[in-house]
Amino acid sequence: MTNPDGPALSSAMTIEKLFPALLECFGIILCGYVAGRANIITPTQAKGLGNFVSKFALPALLFKNMVLLDFGDVIWSFLWSILVAKVSVFVIVCVLTLIVASPDSRYSKAGLFSIFATQSNDFALGYPIVEALYQNTYPEYLQYIYLVAPVSLMLLNPIGFAFCEIQKWKDEGNHQQTKILIAGLVVLQVLKNPIVFMVVIGIIAHFVLHQTIPAFMAEFVDGLANSFGGAALFYLGLSMVGQLRKLTRSTVVTLILLITAKLLLMPLICKDMVDLLDNSNTSSLNHSSLSNYAFLYGVFPTAPSVAIYAVYYNAELEVVTSGMVISTFLSAPIMYVSAWLLSSRWMDPQFLMNSLQSVSFNISIVSVVAMVWTIAVMILSKKFKKLPHMFTVNLFVAQFLTCIGMILWKFVVKGDSFIGQVLTFTLLCISLYSTYVWPGLIALSLVLMKNRKDTRVSPGVFVIIGWGVPTLVTAALLICGKKMSGTIDSSFFYVVFLFSWWLESVKYPHDNCLKCENRCESTDCLLVQVEELQQVADRQVARHVLLCLLLTVSLLANLSSCLWLLFNRVPGRLYLELVFFCAVANYGQGLLSFALFGLDKHLIILPFKKRLRNLWYGKKQEEQLPSDLPEDVRMTTMQFIKYHKEQCFHDIVKKRRCGRRTVVDCFLGCELVEWLQQVGLAQDCGEAVLYGIRLQQGGVLQCINQEYGFQDSRLYYLPPKSIFIPTLYSTEIPSMLLH
Repeated sequence: MTNPDGPALSSAMTIEKLFPALLECFGIILCGYVAGRANIITPTQAKGLGNFVSKFALPALLFKNMVLLDFGDVIWSFLWSILVAKVSVFVIVCVLTLIVASPDSRYSKAGLFSIFATQSNDFALGYPIVEALYQNTYPEYLQYIYLVAPVSLMLLNPIGFAFCEIQKWKDEGNHQQTKILIAGLVVLQVLKNPIVFMVVIGIIAHFVLHQTIPAFMAEFVDGLANSFGGAALFYLGLSMVGQLRKLTRSTVVTLILLITAKLLLMPLICKDMVDLLDNSNTSSLNHSSLSNYAFLYGVFPTAPSVAIYAVYYNAELEVVTSGMVISTFLSAPIMYVSAWLLSSRWMDPQFLMNSLQSVSFNISIVSVVAMVWTIAVMILSKKFKKLPHMFTVNLFVAQFLTCIGMILWKFVVKGDSFIGQVLTFTLLCISLYSTYVWPGLIALSLVLMKNRKDTRVSPGVFVIIGWGVPTLVTAALLICGKKMSGTIDSSFFYVVFLFSWWLESVKYPHDNCLKCENRCESTDCLLVQVEELQQVADRQVARHVLLCLLLTVSLLANLSSCLWLLFNRVPGRLYLELVFFCAVANYGQGLLSFALFGLDKHLIILPFKKRLRNLWYGKKQEEQLPSDLPEDVRMTTMQFIKYHKEQCFHDIVKKRRCGRRTVVDCFLGCELVEWLQQVGLAQDCGEAVLYGIRLQQGGVLQCINQEYGFQDSRLYYLPPKSIFIPTLYSTEIPSMLLH
């Protein structure tokens, strides 16, 4: 007699391995990001790791698996389904881009955007997740990764490259190149790709070597292949550093469309194609599993190699790099929820409702902690007094109250207090709907502040709209709706029948700077005040745009959930996934806000780095004797003082006002970074920052208020023995200091 719980238990045991796999993958990605963000590994050094991953480790991995591949277990209709799905998405994105994009760059955009929407991170991120899900149930699914990936590399990517070459041909104005020559360049570029080359060699070796790697080279191939996983994920984290800085307002709409095509359109088409074309499969269970696998495969994020293509053709780098980062982190919750729901063998409504309640409750607790931290950072940094951060704090408060309402709902819904349920429902709905309104108001404020210092609309009007509209909508729900008994989801507690920007004046300080010698410790120093004003006045436009973008995707998901329920009497499992995604998006907004605004550079990161550095060396850097300094610091300092110091200080050091009657010789950190690259002492910004850190450790320069280490920013630094010179200038602060 068969065990009815067997499939469910097997699925549950498989799904338990998914979270550790996701934690492993994204944990290594986070380590790579931290290493790059802290300049432990510079961009130039990261390129070396990237070359190893793409030209040695991955080709060896592909060669090994192509030789060992068992073609007898392959369901070819599945491969055809994925091929048709990828071609369909490629054509849709390409045609729409050619129609909408401007004629000046339509071909390069069509090529790169189509590649972005179809080339997935199959090996570094996809394979560990598939292995965690299907190793015990359907181990043959693992080999599909190696068969599907060449579809993009050998078929679709060359078409995208052809469009990029056409754009390059048009931009250069050299029309002597024929179409045959352009086609030859594309074919040559594809054949030069070591990944494609080793796939072809591996397929040939598969038949020649009879699915066996010779013993004399097996260990060598295994060594290279096994090094791919961790190195590729670590490099992916390195490649994400600084990419979001390239995000601009003009790329927002493009990003929304591309991410929608990659994370929503692609998985749906993959699943539908398998349902249509996989008719030869006699087992309904295996057919359903293949269909779910196709959906999961479609959710895999964009591969980082697309950014390399954008750099090579010098086109759409901002969109591709930012989209790669966003799609990678958005794919994690989608993959987890998709795998959990689609692998379920049964669907008990009460079990699903309890699970939805549990997911919402757990993520709300984490978000509450994140929001308390983020709001505290905004208050301590005094950014809440400025625009648009004033509106952003309102959004954070709404997100905080939403999580509080969800936590209270878990306990109130089990009781018999109708008034308590109504009050909790009111708090939850007002705050949740407010999180939908505030991103639009923040975006509007950014538009209004684009060409003027202050908005023409009073901040009070924005606050009234941000909280008033949700209050009116909630009141309409309470008046026009009726109570549903037996529900634990706050969303269905009621069923509705009808559907200042300003700058503080700078007060002139006393001349405490005349107590100074070669440093400026006074809290009244004008230059220190300018730095503080710059930190507070930074509008962080890119972060606000990114936050609005992510919350817009969440809002679209909630809208799709409502429309899906209205037009489908039997929603199906994918609707359940959408509901779970909406729950994670609604009550996990605080995590996005924390990631973007909770780690303030000047309040959190830099002091933490300073304390960590002091703990590492055991004492402050400025107290170290020359003999205590590392060898690389002493050599860099001696080289700079002997050969470059005089020219450097002549080029970048300027006299700047620091008191009523005093000036000081100083320079900006970003000026030194640019100078070091110009003269060839550093190849990129990362190396220049490391060079500046060594100069600071060697006593060649120091921060004007001694709070921060050297960094590529508009912080002021002093050369050795800077003298504060009394002057007869007027007491007005030069306007240039405030810019």
